[in-house]
Amino acid sequence: MERPKTNGRIDLDKPRWLQDSYIGRAKHFFTITDPRNALLTSSQLDGAKELLDLYRANKEPPGTTDEQIWQAKKMFESTFHPETGEKMNILGRMSFQVPGNMTICGGMMTFYRTTPAILFWQWINQSFNAIVNYTNRSGKSDIPQSLLVKSYLAATSCAVTVAVGLNKATTKLPTLVGRLVPFAAVAAANCVNIPMMRQSELINGIDVLDSDGNVVGTSRAAAKSAIIQVVFSRVIMATPGMVLTPIFINTLDTKTKIFKNGRAWLNAPISTLFLGCVLTFATPMACALFEQQSSIAVSSLEEDIQHSVKEKGIDSKYLYFNKGL
Repeated sequence: MERPKTNGRIDLDKPRWLQDSYIGRAKHFFTITDPRNALLTSSQLDGAKELLDLYRANKEPPGTTDEQIWQAKKMFESTFHPETGEKMNILGRMSFQVPGNMTICGGMMTFYRTTPAILFWQWINQSFNAIVNYTNRSGKSDIPQSLLVKSYLAATSCAVTVAVGLNKATTKLPTLVGRLVPFAAVAAANCVNIPMMRQSELINGIDVLDSDGNVVGTSRAAAKSAIIQVVFSRVIMATPGMVLTPIFINTLDTKTKIFKNGRAWLNAPISTLFLGCVLTFATPMACALFEQQSSIAVSSLEEDIQHSVKEKGIDSKYLYFNKGL
């Protein structure tokens, strides 16, 4: 359901669709992760930001339609960080998730037999993941360069260890099992990369807000909840593409002659295109599992925040935080 206007105006601080249902969240993330957003020029993006700034000040050009505002909001949200307002690196934007992941994961699932190939593609994948995780972190706190390097090395080592180990363990098993090894490596690396990349949030906490958007305090408990949700979503996001694609390719390999007679090279483009189709739907649907502005019970927060809630007379059992992506 589309969000009602406030005093005849679009609320620019909230998504177009109500976020209390999965369908509403899915519609929202389909706009954020739309790969076409990655093709927008800097002038288009800056123009969208300028229009929203004018609309927020009630100074938009005469004749501006609601649809123009929604389109500008879509462009803005796919490019600018929701808290810092900074233009995000294009490789880290959610709109680049489909083209980026379909290319990298397609490579991982095609070239998985040799150790050098595993090392190369896992390194590429973790480099990409590091950029995405840093770009979509929650909060405004800077991440020390030393922590970035440690997180990157830990996740890459984890992914390579899992991939090489399982690859050797599955050499005598059916081909399909070997094709699933990259998924296990990606899932394991996500469980390492995301918490380490966002370690400063676990140490310092993230902002928790009341229902009016006022900061009540910073909470490590909220940071932990945010990171758990993101890790789970990322694993679910990777599952359909990295499980269905090997099954699809294995079926083509065993039931047809498409890869025979010197056509083995078709494996890579077919895997990549099929994976891209799956990711187009899996990416926003996984992001929609949890609300972007997640809630947490006041009773689950630190004592100082609970005290602050009472002191400020906040009549709510829940506070809210941006979980990141």
